[in-house]
Amino acid sequence: MINAGILTASDKGHAGDRIDESGKVIAEFLRGIGAEVVDYKIVPDERDIISSNLKRMADELDIDLILTTGGTGFSPRDITPEATLDVIDRQVPGIPEAMRAKSLEITSRAMLSRSVSGIRDKTLIINLPGSPKAVRESLDVILPVLPHAIEILKGQTGECARK
Repeated sequence: MINAGILTASDKGHAGDRIDESGKVIAEFLRGIGAEVVDYKIVPDERDIISSNLKRMADELDIDLILTTGGTGFSPRDITPEATLDVIDRQVPGIPEAMRAKSLEITSRAMLSRSVSGIRDKTLIINLPGSPKAVRESLDVILPVLPHAIEILKGQTGECARK
């Protein structure tokens, strides 16, 4: 069983001016792999608030997988990748590379994504885009490998090679 957290970075969502459709999409996809969402927050686009929530989810709630949505673009308020880099111990560049590669087949604007992914102790943190459509497309790519990634982090398996 994977326990998961969802963190939506959105000034408008936090203020109640926008419904968090992307967070709902993430929760739906996570249920599809048997994961349990144990924490879900909508926070403003503030670096310290994002990073403190990522730390809380990883360290205090011992969450296996944290998926963020929003704040990965070029806007001056888009700082989710920086907040994530503040808290991770090791980067996992292949995950956002795979998401961007697949998204580039759909739109050239995918190259503007600044998403990052990394590990904090035994927690995998992945930045997803902010739109529900882009979240679906990204999760279609990465979801099949996430259970194996979590097994490795939990020490339940150590082999990535296929026989």
